[in-house]
Amino acid sequence: MRKWFLVLTVTASMVLGAVEARAETLADALIAAYRNSNLLDQNRAVLRAADEDMAVAVAALMPVISYTIQAGLTRNWTDDFFGNSTIIEETSASLTLSGDYLVLDFGRRDLGIDIAKGSVLATRHALVNVEQQVLLAAVQAYVEVRLTQEIIFLRQSNVRLITQELRAAQDRFDVGEVTRTDVAIAQARLAAAQSALAAAEGDFKVARESYKAATGAYPGKLAALPPAPKIGKTLEAAQVVARKTHPLIRQAQELVTVAEKRVALADAAMKPTLGLGSSVTFRDAGDITQQLGLTWRQTIYAGGELSALYRKALAGQDQSRASLGQTTVAVLQNVGNAWANLAVYAASIEAGDQQIRAAQTAFDGVREEATLGARTTLDVLNAEQELLDARAARLQAEAGRYLAVYQVLSSMGLLTVDHLNLGIATYDPEAYYNAVKDAPATSSQGKRLDRILEKIGN
Repeated sequence: MRKWFLVLTVTASMVLGAVEARAETLADALIAAYRNSNLLDQNRAVLRAADEDMAVAVAALMPVISYTIQAGLTRNWTDDFFGNSTIIEETSASLTLSGDYLVLDFGRRDLGIDIAKGSVLATRHALVNVEQQVLLAAVQAYVEVRLTQEIIFLRQSNVRLITQELRAAQDRFDVGEVTRTDVAIAQARLAAAQSALAAAEGDFKVARESYKAATGAYPGKLAALPPAPKIGKTLEAAQVVARKTHPLIRQAQELVTVAEKRVALADAAMKPTLGLGSSVTFRDAGDITQQLGLTWRQTIYAGGELSALYRKALAGQDQSRASLGQTTVAVLQNVGNAWANLAVYAASIEAGDQQIRAAQTAFDGVREEATLGARTTLDVLNAEQELLDARAARLQAEAGRYLAVYQVLSSMGLLTVDHLNLGIATYDPEAYYNAVKDAPATSSQGKRLDRILEKIGN
């Protein structure tokens, strides 16, 4: 029993240790950002409001049934020949049930449904673009935290190295090999290194705040960056994908369709309508009145309002088409910019590797020569500073290149939870839309809608 207890204790300790030692990954950060984003919640609510516009448009196809209850008191004063007044009071009450249905409107209601549906699709694409912004902010925050940590380690190493150089300069000064100037130079460099370390620690604190804003919590121990996702081989191929998939372009395309439907709606507004109306009135005296009729209505003159609305719709159509063209230009430009940045960082990394190798060789040589008296303390510190700068530049270029890959992915319209295969449940825009598109009130559909709203609230 003691052996088994010991085995279980050791196993439990190993499991707990493994859990505690587990570092947060980039995927963890992306998932947290997606789940905790207030910006996504805000725009999901915007989408649900657009879904309700669809319900409003569908409701226009339905008859309108209403009731009216009236009650009143009537007093009549009459005077006879002798001047005597008589007051007669009468009470009345009635209940009227009425129904109205628009029989013919020359496509107004159908166009309204098409406009609402196009607006829903455009808002969905806008939500995808917000998702890209949220995920890109999480990637940038993760990269920044790791970069600032590595810069801190580099600065700490620099402080330790200069401290050793200061001690060596002090020892050589004590035996008369160098002057007080060498010691003062080392002291000044040490103070500068300590200042740079403090700045790096400040940058790390700023990066932590950015991480919390992006993901909802401060970072713990972060794992190494995973391999960057695939983005294709050429700029031209990336731009072809962006033209087809970027949510801003697809949103603009839907808005063009909506604008065209608005022109048709403004034209239909100049045509007549045919309505069917019926009513039943019950009076307290027992009388019942029924009415049934058709109403043909058309505006002959409205001070030019209808023509102005039609011209306004035409201008909106031209605006949306131009906006689509400009959005496409901007998206393709962003792809080109991101691709260029990627190439610049790749070249910087290659040059940085060469610079580090050369600076390391120079530093080792200068320090060895300094021990022989052929180099001064200043020479050693200058060589060490050049090596430090080369390593810091290499770290920054590496972080920049990694982030640039995700920027390319975002500019292509592919920086989404589904494309990254994060393996989590995502927000389903169809669920709420399907629940409200038929304009439910109190029904089984209404109960289903209540369940969906409760789920969204949780």
